[in-house]
Amino acid sequence: MLPTFVIGLREGLEAALIVGIIASFLAQQGRRDALRKVWIGVGIAVAICVVVAVALQVLSSDLPQRQQEQLETVIGVIAVLMVSYMVLWMRRHARDLRGDLESAAGKALADGSASALVLMAFLAVLREGFETSVFLLATFNESSNPWYGGTGAALGILLAVGIGYGIYRGGVKLNLSRFFRITGVVLVLVAAGLVATAVMTAFEGGWINQGAQAFDLSWLVRPGTPVASVLTGVLGIQPYPTWPMVTGWLVYAVPMAAVVLWPARKRARPTPAPATA
Repeated sequence: MLPTFVIGLREGLEAALIVGIIASFLAQQGRRDALRKVWIGVGIAVAICVVVAVALQVLSSDLPQRQQEQLETVIGVIAVLMVSYMVLWMRRHARDLRGDLESAAGKALADGSASALVLMAFLAVLREGFETSVFLLATFNESSNPWYGGTGAALGILLAVGIGYGIYRGGVKLNLSRFFRITGVVLVLVAAGLVATAVMTAFEGGWINQGAQAFDLSWLVRPGTPVASVLTGVLGIQPYPTWPMVTGWLVYAVPMAAVVLWPARKRARPTPAPATA
């Protein structure tokens, strides 16, 4: 439940922040006409993401076992790539996200068009929704209780929407840099678990050799216990991990965690040109 909650909260909040900042800016400018179009665009993007999530789930469940393992491997790899890009991008832009968006929104309105803002909100929700669909599907594939994980995702998304609405109304102040750094570490650990799981499903799908068993962790990771749910669901630790799984986990988790935890440098602001007489 914890991994899917963090995924839902993190991905949902990114979309909610962008939409909330745009909506707040339009409301301040008195552009209710454009604001209605933003909400319509958000609704369409959410509907598309739901269709994609259902289609992926149906496609995965209808395949033979061997092809299911291969598809799970592909989905796991895509999910890891997506979350890596998202974590690194937000690490760089979280500090100045509001200022950058409001600057872009002001330029769009100055040019006499609000369509760019509607498209920005639509694409933000579509991108984060698609990432969430793929990431959650990859996480569900290694979960023993999909309904439990689904509840965590729903709670995370609802909390993200609530925070986004609070930002839109102006009543919520959030240290974005600190928030995305903390959740970034959690997502790196979840993604590292997906790397190890992708190695395992690639073997079961016949794509790679299994490799030698590295450790016997059955004394710690006992199926059906709360500890096993956390270790397997969050960290991707299996009772009998192989060396390729361990290597994949470490090669991904160590450098990515170091990058996320390393203090980000402030982005240089362009100096204004001197006024001419």
